[in-house]
Amino acid sequence: MPEIPLVPAHWRFPAHPTSARHARHAVTASLPRALRPHLGDDIGLLTSELVTNAIRHGACREEEEVIELVLWPADGHYWLAVSDPGTGTPTLTHPDANSENGRGLLLVDSLATAWTVRPRPTRGTSVIAGLSYAGAVDPAERSEGGDGKTGRVAPSRRRRSPPGG
Repeated sequence: MPEIPLVPAHWRFPAHPTSARHARHAVTASLPRALRPHLGDDIGLLTSELVTNAIRHGACREEEEVIELVLWPADGHYWLAVSDPGTGTPTLTHPDANSENGRGLLLVDSLATAWTVRPRPTRGTSVIAGLSYAGAVDPAERSEGGDGKTGRVAPSRRRRSPPGG
């Protein structure tokens, strides 16, 4: 019988600046307790950066648009997709020391094991970033679907994906 995967967590937040805080708390709280000490700070920071970027650059403030988030474990990583209705493609920049903006994706690039930008099938863009949970307990082993006894350690992989690829 095939292993049944965990159901991804999904949220929708209004495209409003306060949503970054609410999204960060929701995503961090949805991690299995055993992984929060290992991933909580990094996934919270990734969430804040990606949601803030989606609100600033991908949503039209005159319309009542939403930012969508999906979080799921796969291949030894927790993957976070943040989607907005915009058509632009986020790009990694290297601002000078005097710039007040433009460092969000640098932070994502430094924290995430891998990340990419994908167009959505109907409308909008998703930025997907993964954090390895190597060295921590595999969430499937501690969920109702796992046996809860083995405490299997997930494999570690370090790879980067360029935007769009």
